[in-house]
Amino acid sequence: MLGMLAKLLKALNSEASPAQVSFGFVAGMIVGLTPAWSLHNALLVLLVFAFRVNLSAFFLSGLVFSGIAYLVDPLMDRLGEAMLSASGLNALWTTMYNSDIWRLAHFNNTLTLGSLASALVLAVPFFFLSKFLVVKYRAHVLAWVRKTKIMRLLKASRFYRLYAAFSSGGQA
Repeated sequence: MLGMLAKLLKALNSEASPAQVSFGFVAGMIVGLTPAWSLHNALLVLLVFAFRVNLSAFFLSGLVFSGIAYLVDPLMDRLGEAMLSASGLNALWTTMYNSDIWRLAHFNNTLTLGSLASALVLAVPFFFLSKFLVVKYRAHVLAWVRKTKIMRLLKASRFYRLYAAFSSGGQA
């Protein structure tokens, strides 16, 4: 966990694109909010590894949002149930269920459908919010933190040595 946090700080402090870090946060949010063993999560993890997405942001966000999911699962289950029982969508769900690929996706499960719908609705605002926060962090917080006395104390700690090892490309 300490190594993952050091890698995330390295990414935040590096010249990596804020969009790369933000995509990592968004992908982790989607994986964290939805049931772990699902087809859409497998495809998303494949995309994360195929494209230049910050893995530390992905894993940390996934961990945080997995905890949040336990709190909001009842709400997402009710949303999925409402979507599945909406009479106007009945033909869509029947068609999807009769297709093998959609049946593998488990969209007939109320929690899977509700959590994926919630995560997809939150994805775009969360991307822009996290990108904004990464840019502001780099512009304001990082410059201020480097000047504080506490930073000088941290530079003497094991955490900073881990961070410095990851920054230089070496292993801790």
